[in-house]
Amino acid sequence: MLMVKRLDLADAGVLLAGARAKAAEIGVPMCIAITDEGGNLVAFERMDGGKVTSITIAIDKAFTAAGAKKATHEYGELSQPGKPAYGIAAAIGGRLMVVGGGLPVVVEGDVVGGIGVSSGTPMQDREVAEAGIAAFLAGL
Repeated sequence: MLMVKRLDLADAGVLLAGARAKAAEIGVPMCIAITDEGGNLVAFERMDGGKVTSITIAIDKAFTAAGAKKATHEYGELSQPGKPAYGIAAAIGGRLMVVGGGLPVVVEGDVVGGIGVSSGTPMQDREVAEAGIAAFLAGL
């Protein structure tokens, strides 16, 4: 039998709040998705002004980060022509994201979920995701 650690709705709320605060601080309304360790959506928020096109992107960034246990920007680097993961962006029906802004949420070495952020630049998305994780880890 396996014992699985995963984010619950209260955890997702903390991640959302931390990310939302950072997005407000930098002045970029975001779409923020939180998934469990298997990439299943737990919570989602589209801030007022968050791009409609970013809804699915944020969800898929969180899905990728949790399911693949890897930050989406790492796939971005590895998926360029001539690199070992070239073409991976077409995997899983196109859901695998290779743009920054998706991060696994890791607790005691275990991936317990993912956070995906979209509507800014890849660096802004990543910064907001990192703030969500920092807020969550600070409460543990």
